[in-house]
Amino acid sequence: MPAPKPAVAAPGPIGAEPTLVVIVGPTGTGKSDLSLDLAERLAGDGRAAEIINADAMQLYRGMDIGTAKLSVAERRGIPHHLLDVLAVTDEATVARFQTEARAAITDVLSRGGVPILVGGSGLYVSSVVYDFQFPGTDAALRARLEAELTEQGPGALYARLKAVDPVAAARIGASNGRRLVRALEVVELTGAPHTAALPDEPVYWMPAVTVGLRVQRAELTPRLDARVEGMWARGLVEEVRGLIPDGIESGVTASRAIGYAQALGQLAGTISQAQAIEETQQITRRYARRQVSWFKRSADTHWIDAGAPDRVALALARLADPAQPAEHWTPGPAS
Repeated sequence: MPAPKPAVAAPGPIGAEPTLVVIVGPTGTGKSDLSLDLAERLAGDGRAAEIINADAMQLYRGMDIGTAKLSVAERRGIPHHLLDVLAVTDEATVARFQTEARAAITDVLSRGGVPILVGGSGLYVSSVVYDFQFPGTDAALRARLEAELTEQGPGALYARLKAVDPVAAARIGASNGRRLVRALEVVELTGAPHTAALPDEPVYWMPAVTVGLRVQRAELTPRLDARVEGMWARGLVEEVRGLIPDGIESGVTASRAIGYAQALGQLAGTISQAQAIEETQQITRRYARRQVSWFKRSADTHWIDAGAPDRVALALARLADPAQPAEHWTPGPAS
């Protein structure tokens, strides 16, 4: 496969040169629907489009309800990449995702298509869009930090990271043990803050146009709460029960996924269903706030109201003229 072109300094319009389309936004804003509608409109204009998943949890086979993964029937015949590529016992890593997502994008471009990268996992999206360089790993150091996580819990690692890299600590949060371990590993390996690996002035890996879907917080919160209740109504607990023989309980990443960890607790009898739902709602709301904080940092993102009836036309207008000033998003008062 030919290598993708080197990093560039700015995005470019669809049609001017091979361009990556990126759709971002917090959980529950309709990114998948927009990607499908946009792909169909591009196809109608003679530009075949394919979708590359950038939701970390949708990489896992069998994790469908809790991740709002589109079924094959719901994909409208549009090719999708990087769905169902990991077993629940596999560990998802940003570095691996970056390599595989860029390979998929390059393949789509080589066939004359338009790649659409879609997802709410901020670091995963940014690792593809921008010229990210990932520090190496150290198995012994990682094992020590993982042992400390098991023995002391994420709170202790969070406090340590906050002392040496408060910016990374704020982005990761106090409950994401796996990412806390990685951030501390990078700090110990490089002697520099984890955030030093993130570009202050982003350099694009290739020309890209990013469209963001926004919902004001007062509207998003009840939408997220209802979404979590719907996960349980559609059978999340039974889905998780079926994944236990596949090893989800021992999966480093999958077992900690939002909703899945709580469903496992419910099945184990450590929390009630009501507690599992409430905890998932709380974590989902916090996660959505972190997503907003991550994505709104990009001055190049063109924000569109998720409920706008003409959102597809607005997105197409941004793709045709990405140089137009991007609209700032103020999420609204905290809730």
